[in-house]
Amino acid sequence: MPVTLPLANGSSLQNWLDRVVCGDCLDVLERLPAQSVDMIFADPPYNLQLRNELVRTDGSLVDAVDDAWDQFGSFAEYDQFTRAWLKACRRVLKDSGTIWVIGSYHNIYRVGGALQDLGYWVLNDVIWVKANPMPNFRGVRFTNAHETLLWCKKSERSTGISFNYQDMKRENGGKQMRSDWYFPICGGLERLRDADGNKVHPTQKPLGLIERVVRSSTRPGDVVLDPFAGVGTTAVAALRHGRHYIGIEQESEYCTAARERIEREQQAVTMPMLAAGA
Repeated sequence: MPVTLPLANGSSLQNWLDRVVCGDCLDVLERLPAQSVDMIFADPPYNLQLRNELVRTDGSLVDAVDDAWDQFGSFAEYDQFTRAWLKACRRVLKDSGTIWVIGSYHNIYRVGGALQDLGYWVLNDVIWVKANPMPNFRGVRFTNAHETLLWCKKSERSTGISFNYQDMKRENGGKQMRSDWYFPICGGLERLRDADGNKVHPTQKPLGLIERVVRSSTRPGDVVLDPFAGVGTTAVAALRHGRHYIGIEQESEYCTAARERIEREQQAVTMPMLAAGA
C-alpha cells in the first residue's frame, strides 16, 4: 500500500508495515520508531560522475544514468549525504539487525568508510558477478562486470544477528555459500518498462540477487527496510519469502511503478491460495 506523505512521528510500527512511502528518505526515517527493523537493504545513488554522453563505437548513445537524483556537486557533498542516511538507518535498525549496501567502484569505498566511521561492523563484502555485463563501448578500460554488497551489523559487539547458514549451504549444493554471487543484470520480462518501451528505472536490480539477501539474513515475519526503494524489488523479495517490508522512495514515478508491481505480486501470491481453498 503506497503512502504519499510520511506518517506522523511516533506512529506505531504496524502503520508502516508493507507500505511504500513516497518521500525523502531522511524525512521519513526520522519518523520511524527507533530500533524497529530487522534488516536494511540500501541501493543508494552511486554518484557516477558522468560528465558527457556515452557513445558506442557505432555512434549510438548509451542509455546511461543521468538522472538528477544521481547528481552531486562534489565528493564532499556525496559523503555528507551518505553519512546522513546511514546515521538515520542506524537509529531504526535493531541491535540484532544488519544492513546491506550495494555499490560500484564509483562509491562503495566511500560508503564503506562511512559505515565504519559510524560504528557499523563489516561482516562480508559480497561480489555480485554480472553474467551479462554491459561492455566498455570505447575500449579504454576493463569491462565493469561486478558490483559490491557490504553486509554489516550495527556494531562490533552486536549479537543475535540472523544468518541462515544451512539454507545457504543447501542452495549451494551442500557446500558453504561463497561471497561471489553470479546473477545476470535485470532484463527480459523482469525489467519494468513504460508504454514506449523505455526502462522505468535505470538501475533496477535483479530480483534473484535481492531474494538471496533476504533469505540469507532474515527470518519469516522480519521487517525489511529499503530507504531507496526504486521500483519495489526489495518489497517483492520480502513478500515472496514471508517478510514485511517498508519502502521509501522520493521519485513519484518510481513509487507508482513499485505500487503496481507489488499489487501484481500480491495477486500472484493470492490466486494459488484461493484456488487451493476452492
